[in-house]
Amino acid sequence: MKGKKLFSTRDIATISVLSGVAALLFLWEIPIVLFYKLDFSNLPVLLGTFSMGPLAGSAILLVKSLIGLLHSTSQGVGELADFIIGLAMVWPAGLIYNANKSRKSALTGMLAGSFAATLAGAVCNLVLLIPFYSVVFNLPVDRIVAMGQSLIPALDTEFKFILFITAPFNLLKWLLISAVTFLVYKPLSPVIKGRK
Repeated sequence: MKGKKLFSTRDIATISVLSGVAALLFLWEIPIVLFYKLDFSNLPVLLGTFSMGPLAGSAILLVKSLIGLLHSTSQGVGELADFIIGLAMVWPAGLIYNANKSRKSALTGMLAGSFAATLAGAVCNLVLLIPFYSVVFNLPVDRIVAMGQSLIPALDTEFKFILFITAPFNLLKWLLISAVTFLVYKPLSPVIKGRK
């Protein structure tokens, strides 16, 4: 007896298309504050998560990150962090929505995911990104903190930098992506799922 396929042929095609769109959106970034940039590459990831589940969303996220390696300026560290942070959004959002497919559970899932991704972003910045940029660009952590002090004079430690600049940026980013997802998912759902 054959086991059930993880993804149908249609799912694989949809994952491929959404991954391609996500990879293209990954190239389009809007500078927000200091070296933090906003992009909407996780919008197709969330659309795939809601239409096919968190495993499909994770697959879209992985393909997007692998394609991102082709033009990486961070030797893959930025893409790894983006993947980890994206997973922190995909799984809470996908599991909560799939437990009860409603607009309320979609909002609840994205809110939970936004907070989880913000926390993951803080940890990734502390453990991966700030140390990486500090070494590669010969930019001591205290100089990075000083960049934050130009915006908020009370910032005098790396922890405060992450708490008052990194975390709010990530929360804003994920709430914006969630808002756009909430607005476009229902109209796009029939197209993504192959229904008229």
